Amino acid sequence: MMLLMPLLFIKHIWGEGKIQPVFAVKNINAGYGDVVIVHDVSIYVNEGEIVAVVGPNGSGKSTLLKSILGFARLFQGKVVYCGEDITGIASDRAVSMGIGYVPQVNNVFPNLTISENLDMGAYHRKGRASIKAGIREIFEMFPELEVRKNALAGNLSGGERQMLAIARAMMAQPKVLLLDEPLASLSPKPVSVILSKLGKIKETGTAIIIVEQNVRKALSVSSRGYVLVEGTCAMEGEASSLFAEESSKQRFLGLEAKGIDTDLASRHN
Repeated sequence: MMLLMPLLFIKHIWGEGKIQPVFAVKNINAGYGDVVIVHDVSIYVNEGEIVAVVGPNGSGKSTLLKSILGFARLFQGKVVYCGEDITGIASDRAVSMGIGYVPQVNNVFPNLTISENLDMGAYHRKGRASIKAGIREIFEMFPELEVRKNALAGNLSGGERQMLAIARAMMAQPKVLLLDEPLASLSPKPVSVILSKLGKIKETGTAIIIVEQNVRKALSVSSRGYVLVEGTCAMEGEASSLFAEESSKQRFLGLEAKGIDTDLASRHN
């Protein structure tokens, strides 16, 4: 039996204040122009937790993230961060408050070196000593970047660029990290490396919301997942049991049983 938590129950808990997730979006309607793409979606993430938002292409996953920071139109809903309503917040203000965002593309400065990109990510830090300390911490977590710290970002491989984009966001010391398709177009080896980095970031207490089409990989590092289909939340629950039933794969993602490995239970044990 699938371990799913009804949306109404979650909303009730939020309303009563019994659960205070570090970040939550409630009843979001979002889109572009006058077109609503995301319909009444609610998600939350706790401190030190990874939550995946998965679904078919065009299901509204990226639009949901973009609406949080004003890159897509928010028609309705509420965004709550550390118990504070920040709905409609400007993206630079969100970063200064502790919300990191890594878009799928154009997420590094290609004409700057790795070190210079990290400096750019630290513009909210005060004092050069703090910036240097932050870079040391990043290089401890991403030694692959330290080796090439003087290389231009534009000369990096796809996996290295994604690592740099995540590292640059971490320079702002976020409490919440929003990742839009960080595994897109990557080969298996860099995918595994990036997922291991997310695990290390989680251990620091940072909450992570990962929007991803690579369902198996995203759920393998997540504690919970949400499935978006045609802009609505079709299903949610524990990552290890979200697609335990073959019918769920086919109904919500159009996946054939032979086409994807969703045996996630063993990966969470």
